Amino acid sequence: MKLKDMSKEELENMSYDDIAFAILTEKNKKMKIIDLFKEIGSLINLSESVIEDKIGDFFEMLTLDKRFIMLDDGSWDLRIRHAQNIVIEDDEDEISVDDVEEIDSEEEIEEEEIFYDENDDDDSDDDLKDLVVISDEDDEDTML
Repeated sequence: MKLKDMSKEELENMSYDDIAFAILTEKNKKMKIIDLFKEIGSLINLSESVIEDKIGDFFEMLTLDKRFIMLDDGSWDLRIRHAQNIVIEDDEDEISVDDVEEIDSEEEIEEEEIFYDENDDDDSDDDLKDLVVISDEDDEDTML
């Protein structure tokens, strides 16, 4: 239903952000926040002093409502009309063929050193000595 077809009581029961959503949808264009709020005020008969007092709250309401987006020029529009450019940056360093040839030609390539614990005996049987095997039957008996 269009805003002009709604009664004053229906409009007064709507929140400011819902009315703003309907206005932007019907007009199909972006608007400055003051113009948008003045139009809301004219629809529900708000005085100029009330508009001036509540414009800050209206701004906060629009910023928290994910249906709206503030554009670079300071005007507001519906978020669904604006595609978001998502840039995914690859944090990993890419190595080119030239880099690989440069690395191969360097004389100071260090090999990774691996240290082994000489005192480590292979006592895999000792690791399993405290292991207890429980069958399904034993498990059911403990549940009762």
